[in-house]
Amino acid sequence: MQANQTLSIQNLKFNKPVMKKLNSISRIILGVSAASMLIALWLPLWQIQLWAPQYPEGLNMKIWHNRLSGAFDIINGLNHYIGMREIRAEMFPEFSYIGILLVAFAVLGVFAAWRGTRRWLYIFTGTAYALGLAALYDFYRWGYDYGHNLDPHAAIVVPGMSYQPPVLGYKNLLNFTAYSGPDLGGWIVVIVGIIASALAFYACCIEDRMHKRKVMKPAMALVILLSVSMLSCSIGPEPIRFGEDGCFNCKMTISDQRFGAEVVSNKGKVYKFDDLNCLNDFLKTDFLPAAEIKHTLAVDFSHPGQLIPAEQAFFLKNEALKSPMRSDVATFSTEADRKKVSGEVGGGTAMSWSEIRKNF
Repeated sequence: MQANQTLSIQNLKFNKPVMKKLNSISRIILGVSAASMLIALWLPLWQIQLWAPQYPEGLNMKIWHNRLSGAFDIINGLNHYIGMREIRAEMFPEFSYIGILLVAFAVLGVFAAWRGTRRWLYIFTGTAYALGLAALYDFYRWGYDYGHNLDPHAAIVVPGMSYQPPVLGYKNLLNFTAYSGPDLGGWIVVIVGIIASALAFYACCIEDRMHKRKVMKPAMALVILLSVSMLSCSIGPEPIRFGEDGCFNCKMTISDQRFGAEVVSNKGKVYKFDDLNCLNDFLKTDFLPAAEIKHTLAVDFSHPGQLIPAEQAFFLKNEALKSPMRSDVATFSTEADRKKVSGEVGGGTAMSWSEIRKNF
């Protein structure tokens, strides 16, 4: 009986989970990457950029852990006309503790590397996602309040219009195209989170698989999904730099701000065109299969420089429009804009996106 108990205890010991400690390479990678986040204290964390026909070079506002910089004085001057409040550092109480959070997060990562256990790696990774989601929500909450609470006595009042900046990516606001996303310091934090996720996946799945644990843990599956979403969230359109960017198809410089188009691949590659003719020629080739296209956009004729989804747009063909490569087709975001221009140029042929694709 005693021998059987001893054998049972030995079997239990033999079957205990192994590889609970991270290997030395993983610990070094985790520790160095976590410590590198301290560099973000001397770099801008976030950026908001604005482009418009009158500002083709763009207006840039940078958010650091404790201050603002960039062209926010000019942006304040423009926002005043549409009733938005002046942007000041005092609007961001987060400046009093963002630096502390960065230091604490870096220390947590270094501590996790020093302890070298999966448990602390998972704690560090989970904290990274929790802080990232909290920061995005906080920015959304601020942007919603800033873009919706407008002065009703402003010089320019558009009924029903709000000016909430995008949390991530691009958005059209009147005649401006706005971009919001991580800056250098923010990208360091994002990359550290991705590295931690990769190490957690390796520790849980690869090492476990080597020891005949063939079932992926649901928690790690979620980590992978979140990692992919962090990488893909920055995939989006880019403003066309008129007078600088060249058409991918005909190689001519894109110069007329009333015309133009853009295709964005699933991997974030951007292809720009000066006319719908060139866009259609590109789409007819096998250079980029339809399954690999994330966005197809065209420039709004009534709002020069602004990109709108081609599938949802309204089109008008008239020789009087004189597009760069003579498709002579203008794109509009609303039916009302199309009718207005149609009346100005003496009519024309109203077309849908499917008709554009079929007839060009």
